[in-house]
Formats: sequence, structure tokens, C-alpha cells
Amino acid sequence: MKISRRIKIRHLEAFVEVARQKSVGRAAITLSLTQPAVSRTIRELEEIVGATLIEREGRGIRLSHQGEVFLSHAGAGLAAVRGGIAALANVATSSGPPVRIGALPTVSATVMPGAVVEFLASGLKSPLRVITGENRVLLDHLRKGDLDLVMGRMPAPELMTALSFEPLYRDRVAFIVSKHHPLAGQRQVAADILAHHPVLVPQPGSIIHPFVERVMVEQGMARPMQPIETVSDSFGRAFLRTCDAIWIISRGVVAAEIASGEFLELPIDTGSTLGAVGLITREADRPHDAAVFFADILRRRTLQT
Repeated sequence: MKISRRIKIRHLEAFVEVARQKSVGRAAITLSLTQPAVSRTIRELEEIVGATLIEREGRGIRLSHQGEVFLSHAGAGLAAVRGGIAALANVATSSGPPVRIGALPTVSATVMPGAVVEFLASGLKSPLRVITGENRVLLDHLRKGDLDLVMGRMPAPELMTALSFEPLYRDRVAFIVSKHHPLAGQRQVAADILAHHPVLVPQPGSIIHPFVERVMVEQGMARPMQPIETVSDSFGRAFLRTCDAIWIISRGVVAAEIASGEFLELPIDTGSTLGAVGLITREADRPHDAAVFFADILRRRTLQT
């Protein structure tokens, strides 16, 4: 077993307190323990680290050279643990600052609902604010400090100034129709399909617009005669349920409808549009504790998908 796994908080507490008090007896009183219990804990720690940390000096004690070296690290570690416990107690018992999350439509429709449920179940009192929009707009809000973090696609390098990106999963563009569409269920589709049906496409400036442009070129597809530019997921769903349209959108946005069979994906190779989705934060400052906790929920839930 690794040494780090054998060392317990009680070992650090006893050692740091004995070093601070320069007395096992006074440390025992402070820790509400018996003197033999403190001495036994110190001996256990010395056996684990393989070094003598405390030496006798007359009637008193002093730290050995190894003890002096270990103290700085033990003190810092113990302070970090105590700080973390205090922070958890604070966010659990008070309504701290709101957790302000920006999310792409694909994230809002997939990862975000479950993450919010888990956050509420944790008992933390910070209010939640979830804003959905285009990547560029969300990043502007993040830079201004209006959001704590954004869950979105990896931006272009020129848009990453003062921001950091942590990839969590990957998504791709898909050509989506309703189950009643004339093209539904076909194994192959012609390159000119976009000229014969209403088509919803992401507008220029949206994060997936370049990916859509690329796949159209790769597939030699004729351009839509009268495209409807939008990244609104609510409008896209309603429009597909209303008419025989084709919706070009991130697949994650309609993953639930595809799984239920309400919507279908046309057999068009969009592998080149696969891109990273992850957490975007400001480099200059760390989000507050409740926002960090929510970010950890997002990391864990994306690992499970």
C-alpha cells in the first residue's frame, strides 16, 4: 500500500499539534485525547514515513531535521483539508453567490438537466442560473464576469484569449428529419436533397456553422434553395413536427428524440465535424466553491455518458 494511503488526518493533527505545543501533554489536552494516545499516533506516523520526526531533549521534545522538513508539508495539507471542510459547511448552510452556467443547446438538452438535479440533491443552497445561447455570446458573458463557467464547443484560438478549455466529450453535426419525412429510413440519399426540402441551418458566426459548410463541400451537396438560419433548439423541434424539413444541428441536441424514434438521422457521413465539448473558464480567477462543485458534477456525468 502507498504511504499516502496509510497516513490519516489524525496522524497529521497529532504531529502538527505536538510540534506547535512542543509538548505531547499539552497537545493531548488541545486534541481532547490522552497522552498515550497522542504518543501512539506519533509512533504510527513515524513508522509509516520511515523516519524519526520527534526527539527527546532533556525533559522536553524537539523536531528532528526530518520532522522540520515534514512539518511544512503536513501543516499545509492539514490547513487545506480544514479549509475545504469549512468551505463545504459554508455553501451547505448559506445561500452563497449564484452558480451562473452558460450552456450550448446540445448541452442544455443532454448533460445539464441531470447535473442540475444532482446539484439540488446535494443540499447546497446556492441558486442556479442556466443560460443557453451561441458559443460566441456565452464566451462574451464569461469574459465580462456575468457567467462562472461555460459548457460549450472548443472555440477558435483567437477566441480563447484569457480563457481555458477542458475537453469532456465530443459531438458532431447531423442531418435530422422526423419519422414521417419522405427520406426517413432510406439507406442512401442524393446529394441534392437540400434543394428539395425546407432546411434549418446554423447561421454564420455560430460555432457549428464552419463544420456544416465543410461537410456540404465534402459531400458535394447542393445548397438549400431557401435556408432557414437558426440555432434555436425549441424552434427546430417544433418545425420538424410541423413540416417535412431537414434540420442540420449538433446531434446531441436531439439525442433524446433520436433514441425515442421520433426523429431520425439521415445516412450522411459527418465524421469530419466531430469536435470537443467541455468546460470553459476564465484564466485569471477561480470560480467560487459552489461553481467548482457544479463543474465537478459536469465532469462526472460526462464520464458516465
